[in-house]
Amino acid sequence: MSRRELDAAGITGPALRADYDRCRRINAQHGRTYFLATRLLPLERRCAVHALYGFARWADDIVDGLDRGRPPEERDRLLSLLESDLAHGLRTGGGDEPVVRAVADTARRFAIDHGLFADFLASMRSDLSVTDYPTYEDLRAYMHGSAAVIGLQMLPVLGTVVAREEAAPHAAALGVAFQLTNFLRDVGEDLDRGRVYLPADLLAAHGVGRPLLEWSRRRGRHDPRLRAAFAETDAMIRTVYREAEPGIAMLEPRARPCIRAAFTLYRDILDAIADDGYSVLHRRAVVPRRRRTTVAVGGLARILAARMRPRGDSPAPRPVSGTEGARR
Repeated sequence: MSRRELDAAGITGPALRADYDRCRRINAQHGRTYFLATRLLPLERRCAVHALYGFARWADDIVDGLDRGRPPEERDRLLSLLESDLAHGLRTGGGDEPVVRAVADTARRFAIDHGLFADFLASMRSDLSVTDYPTYEDLRAYMHGSAAVIGLQMLPVLGTVVAREEAAPHAAALGVAFQLTNFLRDVGEDLDRGRVYLPADLLAAHGVGRPLLEWSRRRGRHDPRLRAAFAETDAMIRTVYREAEPGIAMLEPRARPCIRAAFTLYRDILDAIADDGYSVLHRRAVVPRRRRTTVAVGGLARILAARMRPRGDSPAPRPVSGTEGARR
């Protein structure tokens, strides 16, 4: 990890610095869009975001990425070990895994509600047995733990210029919007794992069920019913982005360019999917590198503008109190 980031964050112990560096490398390797946006954050806050992402990715890899041949019982055991390790880490600051030690330190520094981590792990565990979602309401219940809580964990790190309770629904919606975008982009890969993260009733309204999805994925063939279902999913996701967008202005000014860039880049994924004819069962839509660079440069310009703005132009961010993030 950049020495400057660690120094700015006040992380001094060599072992803890190595733990945060591990999280940063996970973010850089697996979260290209997210990592690029994180580079727009003030130096002292990047380590915390890397820790939150690193822990989330570690849990996700237990469920999906480490060894897809592992039986659900073994994954459940590993997830239970991680849950126990995290509970210990949140109590003591220790932990067996580097990602646990880093995220526990971040939770302490920013008074992040411990219950958010429990909700996240509960959704991860449901992935071991749940393979589809009958309605959007069912999917939203899952995404509370898998996505909304990520936005809520980020709020104390980013800082707000309004009461945190006012910004929280928008932060949660942004986490959901990002995950829904991933679900549409990765529908083919998720299907290979036996899961469908799109509402079954939405698909059925267009004559789409799991057999048609599997046929298209296996044969590489298109079907107008699939295009119509994915287009409606796209429209649904864009409504969630509209729910989330007002929250960006509620963040501390120096944090806004990062979240604006992430917002733009993830929404650009939807544009790439549409431009590719909703061929998500056959290939992964990608935002062109030139576009990602343009968004990053725009973010840098907004950072410079925020630094030059007189201090009186916006309210001071609310400090994190010792009780505001207490465990539920």
